Amino acid sequence: MAEYIPLPLLTAAEQFSKLPGIGMKTAQRLAYYLLTMPENDVEVFSKALISARKSVRICPVCQNFTGQEDCRICGDFRRQKEVICVVESPKDVTAFERAGSFAGVYHVLHGALSPMDGIGPEKIRVKELMARLNGDITEVIMATGPTVEGEATASYISRLIKTMGIKVTRLAYGLPVGAALEFADDVTLAHALDNRNEM
Repeated sequence: MAEYIPLPLLTAAEQFSKLPGIGMKTAQRLAYYLLTMPENDVEVFSKALISARKSVRICPVCQNFTGQEDCRICGDFRRQKEVICVVESPKDVTAFERAGSFAGVYHVLHGALSPMDGIGPEKIRVKELMARLNGDITEVIMATGPTVEGEATASYISRLIKTMGIKVTRLAYGLPVGAALEFADDVTLAHALDNRNEM
C-alpha cells in the first residue's frame, strides 16, 4: 500500500510515528491533515517545533525544562526550598503544579532505573540530586511512578539520602476519589490499606 502514497507524505508520516503513542495509521492521518492546512500554518507549526527544541534547556538546579537560565520554580522566593519532590519527568512537575498543592521545589530525574534496559544511576540525574542535598534540606519526597522501575528508583535514592540524615517520604498510593471498591485491583487495594489515615 505504501507504493501508492507519495514519498514526501510517507516520510512525514514516518516522522510522526516516532512520537510516543503514535502508530503508523495515526501518523498517516496527521501527515494527510498537514497537507490540508494552509502553507503558512504549516510553516508556523514547524517553526514552533524548531524554536522549542532550540530554546528550551535544562535548569542547572532542578533539571526541569526551562526557557531561561534557571526555571521559574527555582527562582521563586516563595517556594519552600528545603523540601524537594523527586519526579521522573518534566511532565510530572506540570501535573503537580496543575494540582496547586505543593509549595516546595522539584528535582527531575529524566527517567527511572531499569537494569533490563541498561538504565543505571549514571543515566538519570541522581548525581545532580545528591549535589543539592545540603544542611538546608529537611525532606525529600520520592514521587516516582508506581511501577517496578519507579519503586526501584525510589528505593535506591532513599537509601543514599537516609545516610545523610534527611527525611525521605514516598507518595501514598490507593483508591482514586470516586472509585468503586469492586473495580479496584488487588495491588491498589493493598496500597490503600497500607496507606490509610486516621479520621
